[in-house]
Amino acid sequence: MAETKKLEQKIFTGLEPLIKSWQDHLISEKRVSAHTHEAYLRDVLKFLHFLSDHLAKSPTKNDLASLKPADFRSYLAARRRDGLIPASMARSFSAVRSFYKYLRRNNILSNDAIDAVSSPKLKRRLPRPISEEAAKRTIKEVGDFASDNWVALRDIAVLTILYGCGLRVAEALSLNKGNLDKGDIMTVVGKRKKERLVPLLPAVTDAVDHYLKACPKDIKHGEPLFIGVRGKRLNARNVQLAMQKVRVALGLPSTATPHALRHSFATHLLTAGGDLRTIQELLGHADLSTTQHYTDVDTAYLLDVYNNAHPSAKK
Repeated sequence: MAETKKLEQKIFTGLEPLIKSWQDHLISEKRVSAHTHEAYLRDVLKFLHFLSDHLAKSPTKNDLASLKPADFRSYLAARRRDGLIPASMARSFSAVRSFYKYLRRNNILSNDAIDAVSSPKLKRRLPRPISEEAAKRTIKEVGDFASDNWVALRDIAVLTILYGCGLRVAEALSLNKGNLDKGDIMTVVGKRKKERLVPLLPAVTDAVDHYLKACPKDIKHGEPLFIGVRGKRLNARNVQLAMQKVRVALGLPSTATPHALRHSFATHLLTAGGDLRTIQELLGHADLSTTQHYTDVDTAYLLDVYNNAHPSAKK
């Protein structure tokens, strides 16, 4: 936030209204999260700062419209010199593309040169689930590292929801108590504010009930389901730290993160015979191709089982 404020202090002649309207578009129409909005704004402001040096003057609307592919490639080269890894460079350039796409669609300006520039190529990283046994032990033992009994039950409930419902960490922590008032179905608000219904397993409702009974605060219908020791909505960092402690204790790999429980949920469903379309709905993926990554993981999982269990694999 401080870096963005510092970047905003520089005046870009005639561009302030464009930046402001694009921001409004991201929030009201694209409905991006506050974190994504902040990151996109910061990246576009850095792009404009680069242009100030690259063009030796403050960029104008006409400058944005007349940039050549070489100018955009120079920007990517500058970001590489800044030490950005390919994933960060791709995200940064995605923000610039979003800005230009908005300007084009609203007939503010058009520049096809950006379409001729490819984003940095990324190595596709497959999800890294953990085994069923490891997932169960993680949930069972995460409470051993908590300072209070209610915190232990809270951490158990959070990880149970991640693994038992396949939620993203942000989705789980954004839940209010009222989200669970529909019996065996839970309403989840995912990316871009899209709602979906997720079944609640008895193990999940039991874990949440135990936590709520032990919680020192009487959490009301519209209040955050998971809270920190100060009574505010629980922060993702707390979940990451709890997972880190139990991961080290159990000797699990560094890839055993809270998000890995979501991948484990999908992989174990797939291994048990679940169909990809159903898993797509449960995960809240807009595109089936995203869910199909789990088939690759499952193949690796089955090969691992084969290599460990088949008589021919043992020498």
